[in-house]
Amino acid sequence: VQLQASGGGLVQTGGSLRLSCAASGRTFNRYTLGWFRQAPGKDREFVAAIRYSGHTYYADSVKDRFAISRDNAKNTVWLQMNSLKPDDTAIYYCAADSSIILSSIRNYEQYSYWGQGTLVTVSS
Repeated sequence: VQLQASGGGLVQTGGSLRLSCAASGRTFNRYTLGWFRQAPGKDREFVAAIRYSGHTYYADSVKDRFAISRDNAKNTVWLQMNSLKPDDTAIYYCAADSSIILSSIRNYEQYSYWGQGTLVTVSS
């Protein structure tokens, strides 16, 4: 699976962005898809994930502000980000894997496939 993330940019506090991640591969609908982010000097952290069933999972820091969704027919996953804060500034990566168990869904080391990252900068 090859992943291509896009949609990052510069936005003011309180603004919104929508990230997209286009995937190749015939079995896209069987994959768990995730978004992670990494700020300068910090570890990569979980943001959101969506299972092939459609169930979604969020980090506490973004819950109620971000929404992950997918369209298997378009091989695309999105991350809608609202009410953005300066702390959301990071490089955002999409990731995929076909065999992640639920207890590991927030662990970036469990994902086999990664996009190249897209930079989100939130100005204060």
